[in-house]
Amino acid sequence: MTKNYSIAKSRRLRSTPYTSRIEKQGVTAYTVYNHMLLPAAFGSVEDSYHHLKKDVQVWDVAAERQVEISGKDSAKLVQLMTCRDLSKSKVGRCYYCPIIDENGNLVNDPVILKLNDDRWWISIADSDVIFFAKGLASGNNFDVKITEPNVDIIAIQGPKSFSLMEKVFGKKILDLKFFGFEYFDFKGIRHLIARSGWSKQGGFEVYVENTQSGLNLYDHLFEVGEEFNVKPGCPNLIERIESGLLSYGNDFDNNDNPFECGFEKYVNLESDITFLGKDKLKMIKSNGISKRLMGVQIDKENISLSSSVEIKNHNNDIIGDLRSACYSPHFKKVIGIAMINEPNCKTSTKGTIKIDDKSYSVSVCELPFI
Repeated sequence: MTKNYSIAKSRRLRSTPYTSRIEKQGVTAYTVYNHMLLPAAFGSVEDSYHHLKKDVQVWDVAAERQVEISGKDSAKLVQLMTCRDLSKSKVGRCYYCPIIDENGNLVNDPVILKLNDDRWWISIADSDVIFFAKGLASGNNFDVKITEPNVDIIAIQGPKSFSLMEKVFGKKILDLKFFGFEYFDFKGIRHLIARSGWSKQGGFEVYVENTQSGLNLYDHLFEVGEEFNVKPGCPNLIERIESGLLSYGNDFDNNDNPFECGFEKYVNLESDITFLGKDKLKMIKSNGISKRLMGVQIDKENISLSSSVEIKNHNNDIIGDLRSACYSPHFKKVIGIAMINEPNCKTSTKGTIKIDDKSYSVSVCELPFI
């Protein structure tokens, strides 16, 4: 039986401006993300999954921190960190950019916002990118300033997010293209709003710099969103796994490279840009990879996963490890994301997995599931 323990709050583990709101709204679990509280559940994860897919939710994702890089050499530093070619990047756009170390392995997989030619926000997953950036800047004597700005994101996600945001900000917000951002006024305060978010159900992220205005906006979304059945929510484990949305620290980490994680289209080796680990990635591409993230289906009706679990073949050889998993109402079985070893990275691969001293059959499949 799995026991639940409370998280002891301290100065090292920051709350968010919205914490008092979400605790009144019934948050039932937290996780820790970038040394900050991130809501993990409001009651049943499955109920929240169904609601997210048909209505609209407001998420406290302030733990999605920003690393701001500004100054004369800011573009050089940002490019040095990522294997994606940003030489033709445009102001007002978001870019999904794997961050790479000197070995070609992944440090983070953030969304990078180009605010202007000399100012960027790196909207990070769960690792300390700010220290990585500071080290590179110092070692290369770059003329940059690197800070964590006071930005606390609210995400509005789900198919009815468009109607809710139109009601608050007007029709113009519907003109935003995916991964585009603009500034919108809320009661006299400008907010940067991007059409983005960690779900495939559509939505927006509000990069709140004015805390009081952000709290007012948070409350207002619930005040005017009743007709759209708005509820508090958070990144949903079931929805994100079904959609193949990868999680740094869960599905992959600094032991994995972008080719193993399906990020090939973000690796620009032919361009003349300079980035860390470029030669290593060329070598990896030439030699081929020995493992790859794949989907798996498991003939089981529930699962609670807190660490990787080995997947074996009929000869009892390890063919991979399960890294994230959940019960899927859509498939009516457990699905997961696993790192599978070659030559088993094909949909005909079968295996077994042992959970709580019982063995279950595993079928390998492609990502995303839906």
